[in-house]
Amino acid sequence: MKKAGNALANILLLAFCLLYMFPIYIIFVNSFKDRAELYENVLALPKSFSPQYYAAAISKMNFLGAFKNTFVVTLVSVLIIVVLTAMTAWMLVRTQSRFSRFLYGFLIVTMLIPFQTVMMPLMQEMNLLSKATGLSFKDSLGGLVFMYIGFGAGMGVFLFHGFIKSSVPLSLEEAATIDGANTWQVFWRIVFPLLKPTAVTIAILDVIWIWNDYLLPSLTLTTNAKKTIPVMASMFFGSYTIQWNMSMAALILTIIPVVVFYFSAQKYIIKGIAAGAVKG
Repeated sequence: MKKAGNALANILLLAFCLLYMFPIYIIFVNSFKDRAELYENVLALPKSFSPQYYAAAISKMNFLGAFKNTFVVTLVSVLIIVVLTAMTAWMLVRTQSRFSRFLYGFLIVTMLIPFQTVMMPLMQEMNLLSKATGLSFKDSLGGLVFMYIGFGAGMGVFLFHGFIKSSVPLSLEEAATIDGANTWQVFWRIVFPLLKPTAVTIAILDVIWIWNDYLLPSLTLTTNAKKTIPVMASMFFGSYTIQWNMSMAALILTIIPVVVFYFSAQKYIIKGIAAGAVKG
């Protein structure tokens, strides 16, 4: 009876996996079809797996340039988010004061605010900030990174805060201080190496978010040479016509890097989230 139950559970799990992967199958097979094949049967395999639509999509959307922009924005944003939120969470945990508790609560509240409610005021503030400082925050990769750091701070502090509070003993830091280490050395040599599971978890979640984000770059970047992959991929969706084969080829090209990154670091994600959620 137990074996039958396990077999049924495995069958249901397989069915759900196939159902989950079905949209990816649709995108993949239709990225090789011409318009006639697409309208004939979207579920059928293509007559040939010719890469012509991938080549056309790469050329039309300037894929290499868009890839470079997306890679730079994602890499810089994630590195700064991980380092700054780790430092912030460590100081909030070790500084037991009313202000530190208020600041931690404020950062958590920012996670609950939908981006759509602040996107227009944010763009207005970026315009005012550009005029006040003389720096370009709009149509700038640096400005985009600046905004991603702000939006990613809440989750990073939340996960690091819980992990430090539950899994980083204060005695290690005290021993290092007695041995002559300053605050900077204590953080980089004692605390930060212990934060590896949570750091990788935050990096994975932020890479997936920033790499695939469309709305913020579409509001910020106006020059094609500075646009990211999701924004450039949207050029195949016109007002009167949609180039389905090239748009699906672009989508496949977009998700491949982040999928590779996710599978290379997935073993840390459950461990990091579970450890960071023990105590908040």
